[in-house]
Amino acid sequence: MAGLATSLGAGAATNSLAQMPDIDTLFLFGSNPNEGHPIISLYLKEAIANGARLIVGDPRKTWMAKRADVWLNLKPGSNIAMLNGIINVILENGWENKAFIASRTEGFDELRAKVKEYDLDRVERLTGVGRDRIIEAARLYSQADKAMIVYGLGVTEHRTGTENAMAIANLALVCGQIGRPATGIMALRGQNNVQGASDLGPLPATLPGYQSVADAALRGKFEKAWGVKIQDKPGLKSVEMLDECRRGNFKGIFILGEDPAHTDADAKHVQEALAAVDFLVVQDLFHTETTRFADVILPGASFAEKDGTFTNGERRIQRVRRAVTPVPGMAEWEVICRISTLMGYPMAYNHPSEIMDEIAGLVPIYGGISYDRLEEKGIQWPCPTKDHPGTTTLYTDLFSRPGGLATFMPLDHQGSGEVPDEQYPYVLITGRIREHYNNGSMTRRSAGIAEVVPEELAEINPADAAALQINDGDWMRVSSRRGELKVRAKVSDRSQAGNVFMTFHHQDTLTNILTSGFRDPITGTPEYKSCAVRIEALG
Repeated sequence: MAGLATSLGAGAATNSLAQMPDIDTLFLFGSNPNEGHPIISLYLKEAIANGARLIVGDPRKTWMAKRADVWLNLKPGSNIAMLNGIINVILENGWENKAFIASRTEGFDELRAKVKEYDLDRVERLTGVGRDRIIEAARLYSQADKAMIVYGLGVTEHRTGTENAMAIANLALVCGQIGRPATGIMALRGQNNVQGASDLGPLPATLPGYQSVADAALRGKFEKAWGVKIQDKPGLKSVEMLDECRRGNFKGIFILGEDPAHTDADAKHVQEALAAVDFLVVQDLFHTETTRFADVILPGASFAEKDGTFTNGERRIQRVRRAVTPVPGMAEWEVICRISTLMGYPMAYNHPSEIMDEIAGLVPIYGGISYDRLEEKGIQWPCPTKDHPGTTTLYTDLFSRPGGLATFMPLDHQGSGEVPDEQYPYVLITGRIREHYNNGSMTRRSAGIAEVVPEELAEINPADAAALQINDGDWMRVSSRRGELKVRAKVSDRSQAGNVFMTFHHQDTLTNILTSGFRDPITGTPEYKSCAVRIEALG
């Protein structure tokens, strides 16, 4: 979100899912939608069936990579070098959209000077991708009439994640592939309501609707509505809260529907923080790794027990209607209101629709949203007024930055925080598989799913497996500087030599014990997609 907001003005997908079948060229970068976003993959498969050319940037030979016109099999952590190299090829050949650059952007000369440093020899060395593939990817994307970039957590879950997103925006802007249907940038979010959650205030430097806490006028608006004084300084990111728990400076945390002891990187560090905090409340559906540290556990409500809205990855606000009465007796919003009231700040809403009305009154991009408008069909923000139809395509005229221009961001390759060496010669990449979801607290309780994928497997290239004398199904030890795990091998050419892939779905194999503490300095997002490990055969 931070990267796209800096470059374009809003941290959200620019276009709609319904436009995907009309794409001429799809650039899929750092995403495996066939497994991580299977519904979105149906739209993408329709585009491919309609004749769209496919470029895939991914270290793994995913389902999409196998079918790509160009597979950019880059080394983990080399995203910026790859994108700079592609842009440089486009500019050297005069394939850029000169009219779009001149009329709708700023900072182009600085970008041109920076990408000149990324000639094909250097990019090939940094990324491991052959120059012919880089040139062909540049040609296909720049020459397309309607090209869309779809990216996922393989872009953002690096220590340069924010800059990676900016580099993607650079490419779209150079070619003018934005502001029209079936173009733009679709950032695939990690879970179903990440966009909606981000929109409504949990970020430490913004009030709901991405309104800065540093702006006195904006603070005043919320202070008047809420009857409280709001600090003018940003709060802490979630990972920073845990750091302060370890230092003894952060005394209490309420965790709702999250399992950081399982899913956060450098899990031992997280577990030490949760053990150190004075008072921990966890509200969830099931027991998790995190509930083991809780002083109080409150029962959560499932989607089927909720009344409210989700905002999906295309900015579409959708009604959710409960099918059953909440099993705990209260919905989560009622629990929060009750706790707030007991702590001295009365909250008294009769229905979630009243909360949405308050949102509409305070958040301009949600200004025209109400439950009666959402009864039959979702609406994409921005929707500023009651008679506004919503926005299917962003930036058709102006970018939502000062002056209405998008900005190019000159960026340099930094690489991963932790790289292979003699002691830890392999790179661990983490991700998801279709059968399980996130920490697996729900999917592992499904007998059918558990029968299909009952345990964690470490995907290893056949050449590496042979060198280590590891056969498919053998036990092996995967170690990093932070811990070690015993896991069965899955020998497959989906992982390139030198890489090993694991998910984080299984509670008895906490993969995130291995992942590093390197983070994006802007957002705090951990570097899940690259850490150095050692592999040993156990037979």
